[in-house]
Amino acid sequence: MQSTDTIKLLKECDAGTKMAVSSIDEVIDKVQCQEFKEMLIAFKDQHTKLGNEIHSLLSNENEQDKEPNPIAKGMSWMKTNMKMMMDESDKTVADLITDGCNMGVKSLSRYLNQYYNAHEKSKKICEELISIEENFVIRIRKYL
Repeated sequence: MQSTDTIKLLKECDAGTKMAVSSIDEVIDKVQCQEFKEMLIAFKDQHTKLGNEIHSLLSNENEQDKEPNPIAKGMSWMKTNMKMMMDESDKTVADLITDGCNMGVKSLSRYLNQYYNAHEKSKKICEELISIEENFVIRIRKYL
């Protein structure tokens, strides 16, 4: 399975799953609606499961996982905390998560196109991650 594109795509997907989990952890305690909280927990679990699969594939290739870009992570943290200070509501959480999902879909789609020589299994993982993000945005619209 080893190819440069495969490894690069898996690493970007890995960073994306970590970013999603981190973002959910930042806001989950602020969510009031139990149904919304359960949706966020399930969304986090999907990312954790996929992240573990990616980590296993990278380990099998003797590759390290990838942490999210520290600047992107810091900017996300600042935006989240500023918005939550102004309005600690489920609407704000849904807005933040929607923005994050949309950025994830955009980035992952770009990487999927950029690393077109990646192994099919890694492409499928990336497509699954994109699908999870797209579907979650639709499901949480009612909280916006």
